[in-house]
Amino acid sequence: MSVLHSRSAPITWRRELAATLRLSWPLVLTQLATIALTTVDVIMIGWLGPDELAAATLATSLIFPLTFFGIGLLAATAAMFSHEIGAIRLRGVRRTLRQGFWVAISLCLPCLVFLWNGEALMLLMGQDPWLAASAADYVRLAMWGLLPLMCFTVLRNLVTAHSRPRSSLIILILAIGVNAVADYALIFGNFGAPALGLEGAALATLLVQCFMLLAQTLFVVTDRKFRRYNLFGRFWRPDWVRYLEIMKIGIPIGLTVLAEAGLFAASAFMVGLFGPDQLAAHAVAIQCTSVAFMIPLGVSQAATIRVGLAMGRDRLKGALLAGRVSTFVGIGIAALTALTFWLATEPLVGLYLRQEDPENAIPIALAVEFIRIAAIFQLVDAGQAVGAGNLRGLKDTTIPAILAFLGYWVLGFSAGAYLAFTYGLQGAGVWMGLAVGLTAACFALIFRFELLMRRMIRQRPATA
Repeated sequence: MSVLHSRSAPITWRRELAATLRLSWPLVLTQLATIALTTVDVIMIGWLGPDELAAATLATSLIFPLTFFGIGLLAATAAMFSHEIGAIRLRGVRRTLRQGFWVAISLCLPCLVFLWNGEALMLLMGQDPWLAASAADYVRLAMWGLLPLMCFTVLRNLVTAHSRPRSSLIILILAIGVNAVADYALIFGNFGAPALGLEGAALATLLVQCFMLLAQTLFVVTDRKFRRYNLFGRFWRPDWVRYLEIMKIGIPIGLTVLAEAGLFAASAFMVGLFGPDQLAAHAVAIQCTSVAFMIPLGVSQAATIRVGLAMGRDRLKGALLAGRVSTFVGIGIAALTALTFWLATEPLVGLYLRQEDPENAIPIALAVEFIRIAAIFQLVDAGQAVGAGNLRGLKDTTIPAILAFLGYWVLGFSAGAYLAFTYGLQGAGVWMGLAVGLTAACFALIFRFELLMRRMIRQRPATA
C-alpha cells in the first residue's frame, strides 16, 4: 500500500497489523544485516584470541555510543519525512534531506576529535595498557567511517519513510559479503593482503561504510520516484529553520539512544575492570543481545513511520492503534528471542569462541551465564525500543530522553555497579543491572505514549 493512500481508508487492527508487518520485516532484516557486519568482525577477531577480542570490545565501546547517538539524532529525519509525506508536502522532503546531511557533518567533527584521543580516555578509566593501546589503533582507523555511515542513515530514513526500505536491505546484504571478504583478507593476510590483525578489521569496516553510502546514493539519484525531488539540488544552501528543527527533535532522540548505548558501553568498561576473561565473555554476550535487539529496533523504526504518517494525516486514533500494534509485534517477537537464548546458549557462544581451545574455558562459561541473564530481559528491551519509536512518531522526544536516562543510569547503572562490586557478582552483577534499567525504561515509555495519545484524543477527536 502506498504511503499516499486515501486518508479516508478505515483503520482496523487487522489492517494496521498487516501494514506494520509489511513495513517491519524489511526494516528488521536491514537491522540484522547491519549488525551482521559487526558479528562477522567479532567472530573473526575472536579467532585471533580472547585478548584481541577484549581490545576490540573496548574500541567499539568508544565508537558505538557516538554512532548510536548520531543514528538517534538523525532518526528525527524519519519522523519529519513521514509527516511531510503524509501531508503531501514534497518540497519539505528535499529540505529535510539536505539539512540531514548538514547535521551529520556538524555532528561528526567533534566526534572525530574525541575518538582520536581514545587511548588516553581508556587509560583514565583504568583499562589494561596493552588493551588500551590495541583498541586505540583500531579506533583511529574505524572512526573515519562515521560520516559515511551517518549520511547513509539519512538516505535510508528517506527510502524507509516512502515504505521502500528494500534497497537498504539489499545494500546491507551486499555489504556483509564485502565485509567478510575484507575481514578475511586484511585481518589474516589472505588474497595477497597484509595481515593487519585488529587494524585490518577496522580498515574493512571503513571500506564497507563507504560502499554503503555510495550504493544508497546511486539508488536515490537513479530511481524515478526520488529523482523528482532533485534531492541534491542547492546542497550548500543553508536552511537554518529546518536544521534547527532536526536538532530540536533529534538531540533528545540521540540522547535517549546514547543513554542506552552508553549504558552498555559503560558496562563493558566496568566488566573490563575484572580482567580479559570477563571482558571477552561480555563481548560475546553483548554481540548476541545486539543481534536480538535489531528485531525490535526494526519494528521501532516502522512504528515511527506508521505513527508519523497517521499524525501527518491528522488521524489520532490511527496513530494510537499504530503504536499499540507495533508494541504487540515487538514484544511478541522478543519472546521467541528469549526462548532461543535460554535453550541454545552454548551453541551461540560456540560461534564466537572455540570450545576446543583451553584458554577459552573461563570466557565460555561466563558468556553462557551472561546470555541467560539477557534472556530474562528480552521482552522489556523490545518494549522500551518500540515505545521510544512510537513517541518519535509524535515528535515527542525530550521527556522520553529524561525517562530513559533515569531508567538506564539512575536505576540500571547504579544497580549494576552495586551488584558487581558490593555483592561481588562481577560481570553477572553488571548484566543484572542492565535488566533493571531496561525494565524501568520499558514501562515509562509505553505509559507515556498511551497517556499522550489519550489526552490528544480527548482534547481534539479525530477521524479514526
